[in-house]
Amino acid sequence: MRRMLPAVITLLVLVTGAPSDVTAQSKAAPSVRAIDAAPFPSAMVASPKGDMVAWVHNTEGVRSLWVAAAPAYAARRVADFGQDDGQELSQPAFSADGKTLWFVRGSGTNRAGENPNPTSDPKGAEQAIWRVRLDIPSAPAERIILGSTPTPSPTGDALLFARRGDVNLLAFKDGKAEGTALFEMRGGASDFRWSPDGGKVAFVSDRGTHAFVGVYDVKSARISWMSPSTDTDGSPVWSPDGSRLAFLRQPYAKRRMIFLAIRTAQPWSIHVADATTGVAREVFRATPGTGSAFWPMQADTQILWSADDRLVFPWERDGFLHLYSVPAGGGAYTQLDRGAHEVEYVALDHSRMQVLFNSNQGDRDRRHVWRVKAGGGDAATPVTGGASIEWLPTPLADGSVAFLRSDARLPAHAAIMPTTGSGLAAARYLAPQTMPASYPSTQLVVPTPVDIKAADGVESHAQLFLPPAGQFSGKRPAIIFLHGGSRRQMLLGWNYGSYYHHAYAMNQALALRGWVVLSLNYRSGIGYGRDFREALNYGAGGATEYGDLAAAARWLRARADVDTAKVALWGGSYGGYLTAMGLTRNPELFAGGVDIHGVHDWNVGIATFRTDYNPLEDPAATALAFQSSPLSQVQRWKDPVLLVHGDDDRNVRFIETLTLIEKLRAQQVPVEQLVLPDEIHGFLRHESWMRVFESAVEFLERRVLRTP
Repeated sequence: MRRMLPAVITLLVLVTGAPSDVTAQSKAAPSVRAIDAAPFPSAMVASPKGDMVAWVHNTEGVRSLWVAAAPAYAARRVADFGQDDGQELSQPAFSADGKTLWFVRGSGTNRAGENPNPTSDPKGAEQAIWRVRLDIPSAPAERIILGSTPTPSPTGDALLFARRGDVNLLAFKDGKAEGTALFEMRGGASDFRWSPDGGKVAFVSDRGTHAFVGVYDVKSARISWMSPSTDTDGSPVWSPDGSRLAFLRQPYAKRRMIFLAIRTAQPWSIHVADATTGVAREVFRATPGTGSAFWPMQADTQILWSADDRLVFPWERDGFLHLYSVPAGGGAYTQLDRGAHEVEYVALDHSRMQVLFNSNQGDRDRRHVWRVKAGGGDAATPVTGGASIEWLPTPLADGSVAFLRSDARLPAHAAIMPTTGSGLAAARYLAPQTMPASYPSTQLVVPTPVDIKAADGVESHAQLFLPPAGQFSGKRPAIIFLHGGSRRQMLLGWNYGSYYHHAYAMNQALALRGWVVLSLNYRSGIGYGRDFREALNYGAGGATEYGDLAAAARWLRARADVDTAKVALWGGSYGGYLTAMGLTRNPELFAGGVDIHGVHDWNVGIATFRTDYNPLEDPAATALAFQSSPLSQVQRWKDPVLLVHGDDDRNVRFIETLTLIEKLRAQQVPVEQLVLPDEIHGFLRHESWMRVFESAVEFLERRVLRTP
């Protein structure tokens, strides 16, 4: 029973309510539940004809599927699963004729072969392919078969899908769905893509140390390999006429420790193969030095083949991720966008002559949509702008562009920018009826950008959330939020990532309760160029990013409106790691923290992602990784902490929290816990997020605000 006491104590406090010294103003502020009640959209996709767009909504854990069709683009819900059961909807894909929308319900397995089951449903959980008929009014969604990655044929007569690492073909016999392996081969198959005429399938065969691009001929049932080598090939894309296949090649390199800076590598290249013979030629090679290590864009594939026979691809040649294009037959490359910014989501427009992308050009901590010709020649032009944030541009046949959008006060939503004869009209909310009528958007605060210089001269970036003016008096408690990843960036508004959408809601809730909140974009994150992302000696190589946290804490403590005795930390995953680092490296700066599924020993964290990791192979690197971890100085920890973890976490092993809590208990550190049975890393249930945030707010106000 003694081991259960911390959890029971936390539960009892939650039931009895917030501590008595919480101000009347904070009691009247919108709760984190009210702030996080808006739907979160994702997975937007256009139909092959470009006359419809579909996306997924997650409204307080209830997943639904929506479509909007030209010309009115009136949004309608076509599938709804009615409860917060943690079963994701993803991978929507239209049939060639647009009459059917395929999608996936459920998530993939862990290493034990278990699907996430965060409600602990005795019946278990699965990942299956579903469909909904769009040509039949009010047709119900139908479960079809176990699997994922539904890929309809361009001719409309077949569907490929993935199951247990194989490419499968779906067929219906006597009204029942049957899946048969399209072919059998060594390695795991992925990235499968139909040729334009539906007669062939390109795919990637991952062999562990290397990977091949193959082409399966449906008629002859034969596989051809595209110029196989010792390297890792991927991202296959068909030419518009289906005669050629372009792919990315990254040279073989011995696997190394992860969470270390990689600034250069043997240069990657792009190859174009004859899809029949497999004979390929190199049409582009990155130059040595900056940009020689490949960094991806967010797109269906890393190479886009335009209608004018050019290949569009990402490259960090100047230290920032930009778009380039090269003739498919080889020749000089053309840079499509320029400046100290980074492209992110990229797609060809419906004509396949122009590229749509979002970037932080001229607006460092936001994202906007831009347009540029695939062949270059003209500067990129903005499609959106202002104080909003846009991502996932989805082009349609009439020239409209659908995308997902947010700002500081309005959570993410689906929108469309129609094109008129004289220019771009204002963007329109696609499904305004999904926003709760009582949503407290006008009460939310607007964060401001902040730059903070660490002791070693590196400048990090942050967003500052101040409590509403006039509602609070005296010095305020302060808290630093630390994102995960670490390849992430928090923005000046609601984030485009589901995890960080929730985190933004928490930051708003804390600010409205009187906390000064600093959301820190520390080095090794994205958005500020390669050198910031691949920070020297970060992570397991020395934890230099901790210097940004220490500088941020001192910056906060120097503010006249901050109570220096009440500065706390909160974060998840990599942010949990940095929370623990703060409480071990500089306990004098902090009064407590909330550590959500944090990494506490880099050697354990590395082994989670690399099952072949051998800590004895390089003792010096192993020792440095441990010295860069919170556990190496855990004896200095003295401040109260709330540890949160789901025990089906596939990114940070549950043992990370078990090991830490054992150490803290032995040291008599005030440690509390919230364990979520069967939850994964990015909590699948809305109720899980709410339990975490409400427990965190209660803990912080009880343990930090009452700190002498």
